Amino acid sequence: MKQITEPARQIDVIHETDVLVVGSGPGGLAAALGAARAGISVALVERYGCFGGNITAVGVEGFAWYRHEKTIDTEGVGREFEDRAKAAGAGTAEPQSDSFALDGEAFKVVADNLVVEAGITPMLHRSFVAPIVEDGVIKGIITESKAGREAILAQRVIDATGDADIAFRAGALTNKTPREEMMAASVMFSMTGVDKQKFIEAVKADPQTYKDWESGEWTVETTGKEDRMFSPFLRKPFEAAMEAGFIPKNLDTISGTWGAVYDTGDLTYLNLVHLAHCDGSDPDDLTTYEIEGRRQTMLAVQALRQFQPGCDNAKLRNFGMTLGVRDTRKIDAVYNMTAADVREQGRFDDTIGIFPEFLDGYGILILPTTGRYFQVPYRSLLPRNISNLLVAGRSTGGDKTSHAATRNMMCCTVSGQGAGVAAAVSLKDNQAFDKLDIGLVQKELLRQGVRLY
Repeated sequence: MKQITEPARQIDVIHETDVLVVGSGPGGLAAALGAARAGISVALVERYGCFGGNITAVGVEGFAWYRHEKTIDTEGVGREFEDRAKAAGAGTAEPQSDSFALDGEAFKVVADNLVVEAGITPMLHRSFVAPIVEDGVIKGIITESKAGREAILAQRVIDATGDADIAFRAGALTNKTPREEMMAASVMFSMTGVDKQKFIEAVKADPQTYKDWESGEWTVETTGKEDRMFSPFLRKPFEAAMEAGFIPKNLDTISGTWGAVYDTGDLTYLNLVHLAHCDGSDPDDLTTYEIEGRRQTMLAVQALRQFQPGCDNAKLRNFGMTLGVRDTRKIDAVYNMTAADVREQGRFDDTIGIFPEFLDGYGILILPTTGRYFQVPYRSLLPRNISNLLVAGRSTGGDKTSHAATRNMMCCTVSGQGAGVAAAVSLKDNQAFDKLDIGLVQKELLRQGVRLY
């Protein structure tokens, strides 16, 4: 491969802070809030022009669609996201669960308000370029923006990039699922001009269950109880479109869930287009599948207009700003979570929060309808060979099955808030992350409304 030499340069240090959080998805936003509310200075770096990640940039508005009557759910910042959205008129009841879909556009303002109220330094429109590492200790990061390259220094850094970008480039050990085994990426989109009454009448006349998720190349392992439960699922319009000849038969993965339908005629967070073998850490893959995903979306829109009652006069309203990626790198943590941990109610002395027994990924679907839950251990956030760094969100340590649980947005808020509080306690007590008094972390998490047990 041809190479060039980049000239050495002096880079301005534009900001110094106690804790630097990079990435503002559910995990990163929760981390920044957890640290700030523990009384230290925090800066939050985000490559897009809004905070919220999957909720706002991708358009995954179903934040807690797994929740049912007997679910013992996460508390803390994650529930606050939902409550604040509802209070702002930015939430609507989910059709299949005891939860509220978050309006992704309105949540941008909710997230802004949370950041400003907490006194966090917002740093939008800056992309992470490289870590600043000295003798195995991370000191900050270099960013790139329209202002050029800039350096941000921090006492502690939290990697909430979703792909463990900082940990990986800093030299931490990471694992990446083989491309052919990665969970598919999704193109999220919404439509407008839907006749709500006709759409709902059609859904009631032909109710779908989670068993119907098995279609095309997908098979789903459940406990059995999920098979009979209602799911806002659409498949038949696309089968009809294939029979009519305008969706190729090899695109039998076009099917999936709808989120919410409004009196205004909006049908939101349609999760219908799934793209296998997309490595979200490869920009060439992202380019290819962004284009291919939008192409498939327009086929899906055509199928809905022709074969789904209520969508006759509907049209595309918007895409998410980027693909929804579920699976790339994970750190090799001090403790890597296992299938047994999430399937058998794992308990840990270093718990930083709980998450219900909800698994969705790698062909597994288990819904938390019986009150079962597992604890998230602090050690799963801790890279082995880099100091001053924690990882939050879907890149924490674990095997494939545990990732099917911990990669979900509400669980990302658990690891995020835990990371933020741990960073604050580490600074206040002058303790390294691997020597932290977990009791002090748990005390502060309880004060912030987190459920640990």
